[in-house]
Amino acid sequence: MVTLTIDNQTVTVAEGTTILEAAKSANITIPSLCYLKDLNEIGACRVCVVEIEGITRLVPACVNVVSEGMVVHTNSARVRSARRTNLRLIMSQHDCRCAVCLRSGNCTLQKLANDLNLFYLPYPTQIPKKRWGYDAPLIRDESKCIKCMRCIQVCDKIQSLNVWDVSGTGSRTTVDVSLNRSILEADCAYCGQCVTHCPTAALSARDDTEKVFDALNDPELVTVIQIAPAVRTAWVESFGLDPETFTVNHLVAALRAMGFDYIFDTNFSADLPIMEEGSEFLERFTHTENYQWPMFTSCCPGWVRFLKSQYPEYTDNLSTAKSPQQMFGAVAKSYFAEKMGIDPHKMRVISVMPCIAKKSECAIDSMKDACGDPDVDIVITTRELVRMMRMEHLDPTVLKPQNFDSPLGSSTGAAVIFGATGGVMDAALRSAYYLVTGKNPDADTFAQVRGMDGWKEAVFQIPGAGDINVAIVSGLGNTRKLMEQLRKGKVSYDFVEVMACPGGCAGGGGQPIHDGQELAEKRGNVLWHLDKASAIRYSHENPDILELYRDYLEKPLGEKSHHLLHTDHHSWTMPLRPER
Repeated sequence: MVTLTIDNQTVTVAEGTTILEAAKSANITIPSLCYLKDLNEIGACRVCVVEIEGITRLVPACVNVVSEGMVVHTNSARVRSARRTNLRLIMSQHDCRCAVCLRSGNCTLQKLANDLNLFYLPYPTQIPKKRWGYDAPLIRDESKCIKCMRCIQVCDKIQSLNVWDVSGTGSRTTVDVSLNRSILEADCAYCGQCVTHCPTAALSARDDTEKVFDALNDPELVTVIQIAPAVRTAWVESFGLDPETFTVNHLVAALRAMGFDYIFDTNFSADLPIMEEGSEFLERFTHTENYQWPMFTSCCPGWVRFLKSQYPEYTDNLSTAKSPQQMFGAVAKSYFAEKMGIDPHKMRVISVMPCIAKKSECAIDSMKDACGDPDVDIVITTRELVRMMRMEHLDPTVLKPQNFDSPLGSSTGAAVIFGATGGVMDAALRSAYYLVTGKNPDADTFAQVRGMDGWKEAVFQIPGAGDINVAIVSGLGNTRKLMEQLRKGKVSYDFVEVMACPGGCAGGGGQPIHDGQELAEKRGNVLWHLDKASAIRYSHENPDILELYRDYLEKPLGEKSHHLLHTDHHSWTMPLRPER
């Protein structure tokens, strides 16, 4: 242990602790901008500088460790002056039109400028501006970049994709897509982790809210909206509310107030992939000689993009089942449209997703099986949904809860956990057990697949099928480790669940941003709690799913289900990982 003095306060911490963390342990705040613990500790912005007695220069607190007897001043006149100067220099190359910025009110740079009372800029401003197309779901605004390098670090260290890199020199230094590529030419998974870790609006998801409003305002169109499982755990965060008090039914009320014609739960179509994917797994498992192994889940488009660009030889290992989002769109524009007498060409299906990659997924040409139009027309993120609610002056605290519409509104506990790492595997095994044995397992039989470990393994015995070796992985860096071990023949599995974002969809790139906080575990725990409290916890017991098969699809893996609910992963291409 080391004892030092910080702002006249005696502090004792472990040897090797940074000054920043030591101060935090004593409830002393040192402002920081580029710093992210264990991820970006490079001292780039110099906003966290402090004064140490006996040392002439100021030092950044995030990359300097404590020593015995050290005396630190975190807010002396000299420190305040240096911080203000450093921040003003950063802002001299930053577009400071905060009123028209996506991150206004939730921007670390803006908060620091307010805290340090920077009400004018004495330096000439030079705002860089590089054109960026809006075809991709991921948008970069160079004029907002503060060169903190967070996006580079999270993409390299956590997601292992190396999409971003430093470009230029001197005052022209910036961040851009690596290897002189455009974002559309890059092997980007569109996971959006760079967006949620950016302290400003330099990175964002493409805004599609106006497309939604246009659809709502067109009297010729029927608007159908679906809400993903992980959205219900996070949408209230932007309003400072508790997700267990202000439930998804409050969100249904908000969407109805906006004017959507039909409001459904993606949980319904999360139960649907379990029926199809579970049946597909059993078909493969009982005919092992006809397939490549292991079978991979296919509900995460970021993971599918990763596999096709990094390990294309494993494409046939993917389940052919569409994601819940796409299954919902296909069923809405076929079964539901037919049942309600709606022209599917006059229907617009909108998704609210915790994910940026879903914007790319819905645009794939082969996702048009129901009526020739896209199964899903528009995808907005949780953040976009909150912006739309604010535009409509909707206050969740005064909304009375309302139910989803029928018949695509019912769901099970097995569906709600799709938003948490391990949830897809857990739900699939519950139904696979039933399909083999004709009996339900205890709903918590497969609890080994749960938890935040980036790579989990388990073996389960299903009577009549034998031992099933499974793996669950979240985060693309962990996924790469697993794939490399598979390539080398060092591991062997039957069924593997992969989610691109650490912690699963709950930590997705479209979720609300809380700078410096990782909330995937907290949000995921809400989903597991909802599963535990559900009256029905098995996908094969969803009454609306049973009715759908009885009246329309006939059976899992049948001809109609294959046409509507499955896809060919070879029908579109991905830029391959470049040689480095």
